Amino acid sequence: MLVANGLPEEDARTVADCLVRADLRGVDTHGLQYLPHYLKRVRSGLINAKPSLSLQKVTPVAGLLDGQNAFGFVVASRAMAEAIDMAREFGIGLVSARRSTHFGMAACYVLQAVEASFISLVFTNASPAMPPWGGRQALLGTSPLAAGVPSGSEAPYVLDMSPAVAARGKIRRAAKLGQEIPLGYALDADGRATTDPNAALNGGVVLPIGGPKGSALSMLMDILGGVLSGAAYAGDVANQFEVFDRPQDVGHFFLAIKPDLFVTREEFLQRMDTLVQRVHDCPKAEGFDEILMPGEMESRLEATRKRTGIPYNAIDVAALQKEAADAGQPPLAIADAPLES
Repeated sequence: MLVANGLPEEDARTVADCLVRADLRGVDTHGLQYLPHYLKRVRSGLINAKPSLSLQKVTPVAGLLDGQNAFGFVVASRAMAEAIDMAREFGIGLVSARRSTHFGMAACYVLQAVEASFISLVFTNASPAMPPWGGRQALLGTSPLAAGVPSGSEAPYVLDMSPAVAARGKIRRAAKLGQEIPLGYALDADGRATTDPNAALNGGVVLPIGGPKGSALSMLMDILGGVLSGAAYAGDVANQFEVFDRPQDVGHFFLAIKPDLFVTREEFLQRMDTLVQRVHDCPKAEGFDEILMPGEMESRLEATRKRTGIPYNAIDVAALQKEAADAGQPPLAIADAPLES
């Protein structure tokens, strides 16, 4: 479907891989459910299907990538690859990206680095959805903070968290499925707590984790993703679901670090394994059967779903089937396993 809408095969594969990996890891708010929406923006000219990306080197270890309004998945994958290449040669690599679009699950690019045996930090800014602490009008994005560290034989450290109590994708999904959201997720347009996802989306705001702490983290993501790169910032990133007269101009930040800068690679991996083992072996609080590393739960689910398949609800399947038909593709083959209601 991506190729049919003008993407080169390599870029289409990048987008598809990122969307499917999000679903494999249970991050269905950033998975294939949004493919019809992305394709609509491609057809509207708001996502550039055929960018010609080129890194502008600023120093031997820092570069700027103009995303040319391409798919954020394509921009981010290229940016992390460039950061890794610099880190491989010089020990550290930093790429700042501007004029990009929504890049889906931030863990995709953290995992890209981890699987190449590099430490990484990935930040992005986003359209306004959350007030600064004490406010009631959206200004800050639910911009993810992501980091990854490889280990030896133990689970790697893979952090991907929003500074909001809940990502807007969860709220949009609840609205689409006719479900309520928990209290504490969002405020309505009048600044009152709500369980109605539509009230949260229509003039409302999501709330930061830890009050001023989540608000401060979101500001940092806006600084490193937007202010630093020259992208839109301070509430000017366009909402991809509401703004159709201009590109988003999202800004990203990618840092790759060679893990054997200060100790040998073998010693680093052994030290990480020791950390993971001690986390796992920590005495458990009441009600807990085990203690997991960040990203370990998602990794287990990914392994399971690679064997059993990914469950999709009927609404999402119907939208994908319509896209396939509109693109002149045969109907998608759906496994016999029952779909989610």
